[in-house]
Amino acid sequence: MASLQEHLSLGQILRDLRSSREISRQNWQRLRSTFGDRFDKAWRLVTENRIKKYIFKPSNRTLWIAIGQNAEYLIYSNAGYCSCSDFYFRVLDHEKAYCYHLLAQKIAEALNHYDLVEEEDEAYAPLLDIWKEYSVAD
Repeated sequence: MASLQEHLSLGQILRDLRSSREISRQNWQRLRSTFGDRFDKAWRLVTENRIKKYIFKPSNRTLWIAIGQNAEYLIYSNAGYCSCSDFYFRVLDHEKAYCYHLLAQKIAEALNHYDLVEEEDEAYAPLLDIWKEYSVAD
């Protein structure tokens, strides 16, 4: 049930963030009370510009990367997926709705505060291989 509550709460907050492009005191408190330490870690990723949105041209394929403490984690935002071990152990078991990398990506996207990296389509497969190796090493 905790993961459902997290999911519903974040959905409401993200709608507010998309329209205002900033975090109100009320939403800050809601994020802190809902996610605790994960919000602190996620916010650090956002403010330290460690969320990257890669757009590959000309296909416009998009990948998100979170630069964590130990590795770079691949995020499929629409699928709600992160390649970190916390995702595997807590999110897939429905203990939590989001790891802090995925939480950071969602907040960064809503605030439009992330590094945009444009690459050629030829770079997609080699970069994806690198990020997959990182996730195995975690």
